[in-house]
Amino acid sequence: MLELAKEIVGGRRLTREEDCSFLLEADINELCEGADYIRKNLCGTRADLCAIINGKSGACSENCKFCSQSAHHHTACQAGDFIDEEAILSGCREAWEQGVDRYCIVTAGRAIKDEDFEKALHAYKKMHEEFPDMILCASHGFVSEEKLKQLKEAGVSMYHENIETSEENFPNVCTTHSFEDKIHEIKRIQEAGLELCTGGIVGMGETWKDRLSMAFTLAELGIRSIPINILIPVKGTPFGKLEPMTQEDILRTVAILRYINPKADVRIAAGRNYFKDGGGELFLSGINAALTGNLLTTGGSSMEQDRNILEEKGYILKKKPTEK
Repeated sequence: MLELAKEIVGGRRLTREEDCSFLLEADINELCEGADYIRKNLCGTRADLCAIINGKSGACSENCKFCSQSAHHHTACQAGDFIDEEAILSGCREAWEQGVDRYCIVTAGRAIKDEDFEKALHAYKKMHEEFPDMILCASHGFVSEEKLKQLKEAGVSMYHENIETSEENFPNVCTTHSFEDKIHEIKRIQEAGLELCTGGIVGMGETWKDRLSMAFTLAELGIRSIPINILIPVKGTPFGKLEPMTQEDILRTVAILRYINPKADVRIAAGRNYFKDGGGELFLSGINAALTGNLLTTGGSSMEQDRNILEEKGYILKKKPTEK
């Protein structure tokens, strides 16, 4: 696998037209060693941490089978109003002081309501004024071209829109919108001049063929920030009783993402709890970025713990914590 890794560093790119079954059959240690070689040579040792805040939770009209915030499922998630601006600013301030260089407001729903969008827009402007070097990311579902323009003017430079899974598997995950809807939205965001943070979730009953297909779609879209989530089954959702992925399958998945998307920031998000050490192995298997702190409806890892893991694995944070 190291020879293939060297070819990829030299410019070779895998395509979906090739038979890539060797990625599924390779020794896991050799596969991960090759993925780490690609990461070191094409991405270097710099890593970034991003943090999110749940701007508005629950009551989502979409029926994504993995999501605790869907109104179609019976979960413990409570619907809420858009949170206070001070909570957003405080979260951003804490993240900045802890060495986080990306911050995102996430709202549940197919599309953010106009009144909530205005609140989010004001918060982005305030954050951009106070922390001009913080990369601001927005995650508000399907929005108009005018809203995308307003976000960019407010200081937002990145928009989050996952494809979730492969095109072939998408109908098994969600039926209230389509894979084509996702791709159309992603291209609109790109045309608006915003960077994309686009990835998906694995462990939802998909096949390895689906995982490969998702990785190739991300490469074909030119995505440079790829968040990968490992399903955390939530009681009350259709996927609530699925068996968790094995550690080896998780490592193989992230390594494959690196082989197919060699220059992207492959960002581990949900699911690191499946590893005892906070997922340290992942950072030697192709991962070079992380979502830190709490997730939307579940706990995450501490920012300090993540800094320690990254430094232990030889990474240099893009932003150092603020000294007090």
